[in-house]
Amino acid sequence: MKSFRLIPAIVAAAMLVGCVPSNKKETELTQETQQEKAETTIIPSLKIDESFYRTLIPYKESASRGLVVSNIYTKYDMKEVETGLMRLSQNEFDTENYYFQEGQYLAESTVSSWLARSSQTEDGLNPPTTDAMTPEERATKAPVYLAHIVEQNYLTKTDDNKVRLGGISIGLALNSIYYYQKEQYGEYYEEPIPEAALVEQGKKMAAEIVSRMRSREELKDVPIVVGLFKQQARNEIIPGAYFTYGVAKEGQNDLSDWKAIDEEYVMFPTDDSQNIYRDVSNNFKYFKQDVDKYFANYTSVIGTGFYQNKKIQKLTVEIPIQFFGAAEVRGFTQYLTGVLINQFDNINVEVSVTSMNGPEALIMKDANDKDPYVHIYD
Repeated sequence: MKSFRLIPAIVAAAMLVGCVPSNKKETELTQETQQEKAETTIIPSLKIDESFYRTLIPYKESASRGLVVSNIYTKYDMKEVETGLMRLSQNEFDTENYYFQEGQYLAESTVSSWLARSSQTEDGLNPPTTDAMTPEERATKAPVYLAHIVEQNYLTKTDDNKVRLGGISIGLALNSIYYYQKEQYGEYYEEPIPEAALVEQGKKMAAEIVSRMRSREELKDVPIVVGLFKQQARNEIIPGAYFTYGVAKEGQNDLSDWKAIDEEYVMFPTDDSQNIYRDVSNNFKYFKQDVDKYFANYTSVIGTGFYQNKKIQKLTVEIPIQFFGAAEVRGFTQYLTGVLINQFDNINVEVSVTSMNGPEALIMKDANDKDPYVHIYD
């Protein structure tokens, strides 16, 4: 496993015309912003991996950043709705020529208004209800489909030394289950949302969002990618995934050529007998058995496999332990590394060992790599 270390190197400074003294060791650029005010932006020269975008400095948080916590059910979906969108964006905006920035065009008030029901706000994208509807009728006839909207901006460097907006990606987090109460302060009931309805409503909302964004002068000619994300249930400990995306080409209003995305997360150990999980599931069971041999008492071992096109891309394993000495941590980590090599020879694996004190050890191994990266925290 390769170990990466970020080096604080800077190769370019971006600034609007004529306000800041130039640094001759850096390349002066002009950054086009919707506010049209002087700003300095730095593009790091180092990429730790070809699959990562370089991020402009100083880092700008999303204009609607705070909403994700209240709109997404689990911490796993909070992370994946953003990282998954970045991953599918690479199909349209390559990591060599585009730089990442959190969304700057959809304000928090705008997103909140769009997420409401159309009977609550004029711009609400979720279906309307009436006071006469019962909770059961709302659940079956007018559930809340759209839970959250994520915006990401992708910027490019032009021939005339400018950094400008080159593309926008929008992620629509959709509810797979609608939760409702029959009485105020009563228990919650669940109503699964049919897959067909989720796809139909998601694409309909995506088209409306693109139309609204095109009405803004600064966004009328920018390529827009929209991905549909299926959120997991509240009690799940694995994230949902994007299942399709469409693209509105430069200057076009229509989202054309929707493409299916075959991604999913699977928890191990699993009783699922599908062939696509069987080999990894068996290896994980043997891995867990070897871990259990090390301890007199029970230790939890939880694995999460990330699959693309029915092939596992990475297995992440969490092992919470109770240790009292540094020597014991080192001994277990050494033992664990040998077990990992024996059981997972041909897949990417990351194992985190934690205790009540925090992280204890980290082991990472690339597929077919014989020498894992091992780090024991001080």
